[in-house]
Amino acid sequence: MITFHNPLHQGHAPVHEFFRGERVPCFEKPARVDYVEEALHARGHGMSAPDVDSSPVLAQVHAPRYLAFLQTAWQQWLALDPVANAAVQPFPSVWPVRTLRSDVEPDNFVARLGLYSMDNGTPMAAGTWAAAKAGADAAASAAARVGQGARAAFCCTRPPGHHAGPDFMGGYCFLNNAAVAAQALRNQGARRVALLDVDYHHGNGTQSIFYDRDDVFFVSLHGDPRTEYPFYLGHADEVGEGKGTGYNLNLPLPAGTSAATWFAALEQACTRIAGYQADALVISLGLDAFEGDPISRFALASSDFTRLGERLARLDLPTVFVLEGGYAAAELGTNAVNVLDGFEQA
Repeated sequence: MITFHNPLHQGHAPVHEFFRGERVPCFEKPARVDYVEEALHARGHGMSAPDVDSSPVLAQVHAPRYLAFLQTAWQQWLALDPVANAAVQPFPSVWPVRTLRSDVEPDNFVARLGLYSMDNGTPMAAGTWAAAKAGADAAASAAARVGQGARAAFCCTRPPGHHAGPDFMGGYCFLNNAAVAAQALRNQGARRVALLDVDYHHGNGTQSIFYDRDDVFFVSLHGDPRTEYPFYLGHADEVGEGKGTGYNLNLPLPAGTSAATWFAALEQACTRIAGYQADALVISLGLDAFEGDPISRFALASSDFTRLGERLARLDLPTVFVLEGGYAAAELGTNAVNVLDGFEQA
């Protein structure tokens, strides 16, 4: 398994976030990838630094003014008060909801932050842009290897990406790594790409990016949005629009779903992917379906992630794995490598 890591991920290390209205220590922290890298090393997997610049692909999946904001957001924040703001994390406090305009970018920094945010739980730090960009580079590098003939590649990076939409951040995500991988595969000649998201939380950003397209088939298994984040997207009746009608499949599942029920939904997803006749596959590899995850409520055991990898291998497609969520500390590494080893050994 070819693995790309993110040498700059530790620069994105905010201290706290807001979780359901309460200020709490960040769940999405550098230790997440450290645990995965330790597990990769323990099982003999090597890692490479990214060697592809994702900038051209980022311009295809994200809006120019959003990218421009992200690149300079921390500098804009410091410019307001270089001394005080260096030690303060900025959070939005107002959002352009229904009837409010989003076409005019405000001069006020906090208002601009709200314009580009879907929540107030996605904190920034000094190294956020560098970490997010390097993660997108890792995704583009993984896609390049698969496009050149490798069976599979793994993008081991943070922050995650699947909640980031064309022009917004959210859910700890700033740049959509899975969308970068899918678009890069298309650019390299893949006629059709299937993108399967197995994170506990619906990949609303990925769905938004590809919702009106028929060249990327998005499939997601996730907690029912009536009770689980991101709440406002991920329902079963969202099937795509325009050319994309029929190329978006959501399989929402209730909290407490058993492994047996989850794998039945996975089988439904794999059947649809097989029928799509894709040339390549991208997996948004969220690992928070794990029974011990602190902010999710599915019941997969560590051994089930090996089974997941085995089932994905039977799709027999060139595959890019992109790390998304999962917050169970040491078990995160075990579960990630179980998927990769299950895939390789199938």
